[in-house]
Amino acid sequence: MSHIHDPACEIAHVDAPPVVAGRTLVAAFASPVASCLLRFGAELGFRTVLFEPDESRDLPGFTVMRSLGDWLDGTADVVLTDHHRDEIGPVLRDVLKGQTRWIGIMGSPRHTGPHVAALAELGVPPEEIARVHRPIGLNIGSQTPPEIAVATLAGLIADRNGRPGGFSFSDIS
Repeated sequence: MSHIHDPACEIAHVDAPPVVAGRTLVAAFASPVASCLLRFGAELGFRTVLFEPDESRDLPGFTVMRSLGDWLDGTADVVLTDHHRDEIGPVLRDVLKGQTRWIGIMGSPRHTGPHVAALAELGVPPEEIARVHRPIGLNIGSQTPPEIAVATLAGLIADRNGRPGGFSFSDIS
């Protein structure tokens, strides 16, 4: 039996450094999902940022950004980790004004997300509202904060690597 050399195997066997993503992962709103996203995202090569506009909220162990900044650029993938917050409209409106690469908000696909009405009330055009992804992540039946973070990051990694996600491997040569 002969071995066919595959460079991807080198990473699995710790013979090569992991690829640095060159992407920024912004977890908006301090939440258990945000904590998992930031921890796992850092391990996956993302530059991580916690954005929390409410001065009374934070996540121990993470630096909190209270306003949108230079880190919200063309490398930024923004995930709103709480769809029950009153600030979702203004936060998304301001994020949509930037050069953000990807924007998503957690929520069930069984009903219209509250962000749609919140953005419409602020005068955001429908084509801009459509830039906000919901649901987010791969459909793996996630229910806990770590599972939601894994599903979300798996979707972002698939996107980063130009793959469809899921179990379709038909595009591998």
